[in-house]
Amino acid sequence: MNAKTATSYQPWNKGKLVGQKSPLRLRDIWGIRIRLELAQNVRDLALFDLAIDSKLRACDLTKLRVRDVAHGNHVVARQW
Repeated sequence: MNAKTATSYQPWNKGKLVGQKSPLRLRDIWGIRIRLELAQNVRDLALFDLAIDSKLRACDLTKLRVRDVAHGNHVVARQW
């Protein structure tokens, strides 16, 4: 490695906020829900409600399958 490449290296996150993000406020949650309802975006509204209710991360939500939340023609009841 030569000296020129060593001195020009800059981290990808320099000057950016990193770490845990602050949680959504209640008014933000309702604002998102209302916008999804007005847009009649049922799929995204269902995913958003599931994320809020279950506190799952986006990477966990994308791994879910229909069989994880439904049994035949019936939605599986919440388990608290």
